[in-house]
Amino acid sequence: MANLRNIYDSRRIWKVVFLAISLVLVALFLYISNNLVKDLAEQERERMEIWADATQELATMGNESGENGAGGSATDVDFLLSIIEANHNIPVLLVDDNDNILLHRNFRLPEPEDSLAFEISPANLEYLNKKLRHLKHGENKIDIKIDESTTQYLYYEDSTLLRRLAYFPYIQLAVLILFFAIAYFALMSIKRAEQNKVWVGLSKETAHQLGTPISSLMAWMQLLESMGVDKSIVTDMDKDVKRLSTIADRFSKIGSMPDKELVPINEAVTSSLEYMRARIPKRVNLYIHTNDQTNNGVMLSQTLFAWVMENLTKNAVDAMDGEGQLDITVEDSPNNAVILVKDTGKGIPRKNFKNVFNPGFTTKKRGWGLGLTLVKRIIEEYHNGQIYIKESEVGKGTTFGIELPKIKS
Repeated sequence: MANLRNIYDSRRIWKVVFLAISLVLVALFLYISNNLVKDLAEQERERMEIWADATQELATMGNESGENGAGGSATDVDFLLSIIEANHNIPVLLVDDNDNILLHRNFRLPEPEDSLAFEISPANLEYLNKKLRHLKHGENKIDIKIDESTTQYLYYEDSTLLRRLAYFPYIQLAVLILFFAIAYFALMSIKRAEQNKVWVGLSKETAHQLGTPISSLMAWMQLLESMGVDKSIVTDMDKDVKRLSTIADRFSKIGSMPDKELVPINEAVTSSLEYMRARIPKRVNLYIHTNDQTNNGVMLSQTLFAWVMENLTKNAVDAMDGEGQLDITVEDSPNNAVILVKDTGKGIPRKNFKNVFNPGFTTKKRGWGLGLTLVKRIIEEYHNGQIYIKESEVGKGTTFGIELPKIKS
């Protein structure tokens, strides 16, 4: 039991470690990518400031040329123009105080533009004005002081490269999440497959080991009967031997799909509790609530279903410390037959609602913590049903719910 608990705890630790490593890697990639985007954005800002300075210089030269008859040298003008012309990937709008567009570059205009035309076509102008309204709400703006009375404004968009790079961290995050999810589910699938092999091997070996002493006991029963031993004693021993045979048969069915037959749910529940009714403490009141309206037909392996009901009953009796009330109720839903097992025991904290079905989980001082795991496997894998804790309150009791697909007539 201690080993199973240690295994369960170590699995939880490894899951936490795996999740922590994943989060650290994701955070590292996002940090690097965001810094890269930030650096590129700063570089583009610097380029636009140089572009703005060049524009300012050209405008200043033009003003000086008009006032004094002489401007900057041709070399200076060519150099400044080359700076402006070098921008091939950052969309730019240059406007005056009245938001009149003076210059635009690198926008995908709706209409082809004639390089010799001085005016912007109406469609392109509408497009650029829409862009301007959008850019005015952003931070990509540089003021260009031409003279004391004139200021121009340079608005620009992030380049295509920067926009793509801005999405890159989210793409990385999605890819990493997908990778870790696939890795996690692959590991869980391998682990479940290994667990299944252990379950099947243990069950088959148990059934095999029980077979020999059961056969021997049957032979001894015949010998005792022939020797004239009290018939009531032989009858009681025969019941116990048959019980052992039933247990061996249950274990032999684990690992392979059992044969099922159509059984009315009321009869299945009632018959499965016949063995336990005579063996539970007298201070536990057992009540079975059924009615003809909920007596739906379900496909069952009666041997395995009886194992489920006996396990739940035994757990309930243990939770009540041998004193209390156990109500087993058969209800109906549109698609399922519903069985509720309600006790007045210690109850289960909400944080353990799912853990109770895990191998090795138990609150008892004795036990392996495998009973509810087997119950879940039998109901969900062999009968396509569901088992869950419907409600529980510490100190007041627990209600387990079982849903089995009903066969509609």
